[in-house]
Amino acid sequence: MATTEIHRYLRVGERRIALDPEGYLVTLDDWTPEVASALAQEEGRTLTEEHWEVIAVLRDFYARFESAPAMRPLVKAVGQALGPEKGRSLYLMKLFPDSPAKVAARLAGLPKPTHCL
Repeated sequence: MATTEIHRYLRVGERRIALDPEGYLVTLDDWTPEVASALAQEEGRTLTEEHWEVIAVLRDFYARFESAPAMRPLVKAVGQALGPEKGRSLYLMKLFPDSPAKVAARLAGLPKPTHCL
């Protein structure tokens, strides 16, 4: 079994959360909403209700499929869970600029989505 390289630690209260070189959690069970907020704060983001809705969809997707979705499956899952107005690439790009699937997965405490560069 491959081990994930620990690149640095994120301090959340009294806890030290191990992160890989790309900023994803080394141990998925370390995720809490406080960890997500700390990761977002490092990126200069404040998580809104809309962010939390997408994070919940991602965590549900991962619980069902044991995989973090790439962009197309993410758009589809968000659309099914939150409605067609939120199930659009542009909506997700506004919430999670740069790469919505990767950024949202990192904040949701999930591994990097497969097929994401």
